Amino acid sequence: MWDEIWENCTLVTLDPMQPTPYGLIADGAIAVRDGKIAWIGRRSDLENPEGAPCRDGEGLYLTPGFIDCHTHLVYGGDRIDEFEKRQQGISYTEIAHAGGGILSTVRATREATEQQLFEQAVKRLDRLVRGGVTTLEIKSGYGLDVENELKTLRVIRELDRKFPQDIRATFLGAHALPPEFADDRQGYVDLICTDMLPRIARENLADAVDGFCEIIGFSAREMEQIFDAAKNFGFELKLHAEQLSDCHGTALAARYKALSADHLEYVTEEAVKAMAASDMTAVLLPGAFYFLREEKKPPVHLFHKYNVPIAIATDHNPGTSPALSLPLMMNMAAILFDLTPEDCLKGVTVNAAAALGLKDRGTLSVGAKADFALWEIDHPAAFACEFGMLQCRRMVKDGREVPVHWN
Repeated sequence: MWDEIWENCTLVTLDPMQPTPYGLIADGAIAVRDGKIAWIGRRSDLENPEGAPCRDGEGLYLTPGFIDCHTHLVYGGDRIDEFEKRQQGISYTEIAHAGGGILSTVRATREATEQQLFEQAVKRLDRLVRGGVTTLEIKSGYGLDVENELKTLRVIRELDRKFPQDIRATFLGAHALPPEFADDRQGYVDLICTDMLPRIARENLADAVDGFCEIIGFSAREMEQIFDAAKNFGFELKLHAEQLSDCHGTALAARYKALSADHLEYVTEEAVKAMAASDMTAVLLPGAFYFLREEKKPPVHLFHKYNVPIAIATDHNPGTSPALSLPLMMNMAAILFDLTPEDCLKGVTVNAAAALGLKDRGTLSVGAKADFALWEIDHPAAFACEFGMLQCRRMVKDGREVPVHWN
């Protein structure tokens, strides 16, 4: 009846049907069949008449596999020099206007081969996986022309084929204006809509389309054109919105029923209400907030007021969030944004799944994917309390134990 059973562990189910904080089940057991959870409960209640093999959880805490729902993992080069400049008092916006920022990574990404990008991304992915990640999203956006955006998306698809983790690919062509279109904004928007998107759809290289709606990015009007084209090809929608200013991106994303709006430091109450009406998820990115020394916090109280789910992600990128640890992001979200430890755990599991449009994971419940991470902790609040120490001890993906790291 069952393929195998995991027992002798404390289950952190995050299932709202469980009456305990965190959905805890002490001395629990999980039965797996065909890569999904077939039974879950206390070990003393488990009956195993057919003698399915049992795996010893070693007394560890077992959580759903973590989901990093916002990363920029594939790129060339680094931006350490810009960090030095910011430490000397030059702002991120000033660096971007001077040809740095995203465009410096664009140059390095264009110069890198597909194999070089793959090999660099593998090293980053390995570090994410050590932090319990079984599903993640990777965005393009450092190519900014047809050839290099397709190159980046092919690397993302190859990572998904080569490693156990589920990897969702998001096209972020509207990340910055490339230098060859510096005097022709509409020309670049047209290139995205009439050339890039059809090619990406035809080659099945992306699951969603995103954009950077910001004063140094793209306007809501420009994103509207891109979203119209993306919807015609059946892509899911996401949006970087209200990170540095209120450019009305969140309201636009809500109107198009996007999966999420991400960053959200400057989002208004009306826009949060629109998110709630469209069943969107708020993706908070504390690594970027911390690294850029931002002062205006996202309005967590409004997300709670209107029942907008809150996800947390690394936003791994070379310029504003060179972070590769979801446990560290949980600590930052708790300290910087005043989230509870349970909110933080939901932010990298069930709510992160919602931000990717995935309904089959994020909790330990019957019917969910058998994606687990096992941890040597004393309480689930440790994820938000401790930082710089937590690494996954064991990992199960689709019901099968897989390596926690390979590099």
